[in-house]
Amino acid sequence: MSRHVQITFDAHDPKALSTFWRDALGYVHPGPPGVELPQGADPLAAWDDFLAGMGVPEEERDTRSAIEDPDGRGPRVFFQRVPEGRSAKNRVHLDVRAAPGLHGEERMAALEAECERLAGLGATRVRRHEPEPPFAAGHIVMTDPEGNEFCLD
Repeated sequence: MSRHVQITFDAHDPKALSTFWRDALGYVHPGPPGVELPQGADPLAAWDDFLAGMGVPEEERDTRSAIEDPDGRGPRVFFQRVPEGRSAKNRVHLDVRAAPGLHGEERMAALEAECERLAGLGATRVRRHEPEPPFAAGHIVMTDPEGNEFCLD
């Protein structure tokens, strides 16, 4: 039997990091439990109202956040506030599949375009790895706004 997977990021600012990854992956912030959000409503504002109504102090309202695939296919991604900073290279990272089915220069051009879009959201380009057929199709290494490495693949 298969299992559902949730990916968890330790973060200094869970709301900001979840917003970056929401926009990077095309995910959404879910609304609070039991709250029906009208079309176009801001789920993060709904969470602030929900937590205020539950008596959660304002300084504790940004200790966690989550995003979900609106199509229900990808894993839920959870962000939790931690006091310590990142201390070493990631041992696990995300590969963002930005050029499926593309090869050579067409693939690298698609990855470059996505790299530029993500840099506009706050990511940082680290390095480009050129295609080396038949085993390596080429990819771009980046970091998110909190320094977590990921690859555009």
